[in-house]
Amino acid sequence: MSPQTLGILVTLALLCAAGAVLLGIGLVRGARQRERLVERVAPLLIDAGDVGSDDRSRLLERMAKGGRAIEGWVDPDNESARLMSQAGWRSTEARVAWYAFQGLIPLAGVLVVAAYWWLGDDPKKSLYLPLLGFVAFALSVLIPRWVLRQAAARRQARVKAEVPLFVHLLVLLFDAGLSTRQALSSMVREGGGVLPELGHEFAILLRSLDAGADTGEVLKNLADLLQVDDLGNILAVLRQVDRFGGEVREPLLEALAVMEQNRSLELREEVNLMSGRMTVVMVLFFFPALLIFVAGPAFLSVIKALNDVAG
Repeated sequence: MSPQTLGILVTLALLCAAGAVLLGIGLVRGARQRERLVERVAPLLIDAGDVGSDDRSRLLERMAKGGRAIEGWVDPDNESARLMSQAGWRSTEARVAWYAFQGLIPLAGVLVVAAYWWLGDDPKKSLYLPLLGFVAFALSVLIPRWVLRQAAARRQARVKAEVPLFVHLLVLLFDAGLSTRQALSSMVREGGGVLPELGHEFAILLRSLDAGADTGEVLKNLADLLQVDDLGNILAVLRQVDRFGGEVREPLLEALAVMEQNRSLELREEVNLMSGRMTVVMVLFFFPALLIFVAGPAFLSVIKALNDVAG
């Protein structure tokens, strides 16, 4: 395979992968925006009829079916459903966009393999084709899982960052005499701007409570779903108070103190890692320049003196 052909294939592969990733991100963002729009103007949409009956919607539906079939094959344990919930992709539009993205990646891999078969002028391309097909197949399986895990991890980090403020607000609301359900309802109603991620989760939780679910069970399911340790500790305190009663302010403050101590340790660890990285950068770049600046004139003088003695 010539270098020119290899460059063309690598460029096509990168363009296909970048296009698939950008299309997936655009589909998910568009689905979330459409979900918010539907929540605001739902009566108008109901009167207008079905808005997803055009060719674009049918194409998206076919791609979503292909992605759903791929997920059923590569994910028998249904991990994607948990990751999508952790990423906040609970709406039908977001899930359809994700399945369409998962079905688009193998199509991009097929296009890359076909381009290699048609454009490659290497006589041994029949030997490289199975390897390229295996690489395209592996990437088509791994890239969607990586994107979904990264989205879930980023949202878990945002949820973790909101937990301290959530505890402070919870303590204030309990001091005002509100119950657990009333405190959560107040935060959903008035604290959506400062707690966007937790406010969305608690809105779903309150709908489950209004449907008759048990408070302790719903809190446990939320902690198991999000898998954020700090939030899980706080929800465990709320479950215990809801089941056995007792003082709630002191356990919450103690959990908050432990949380802040852990965050302080994490910050110290990050500072230590950063200092080590800066030491490596200084040794590789700053120290050689300093050595040349300090020892360079003396070294040149020694070389000149030796040349004078030899000459």
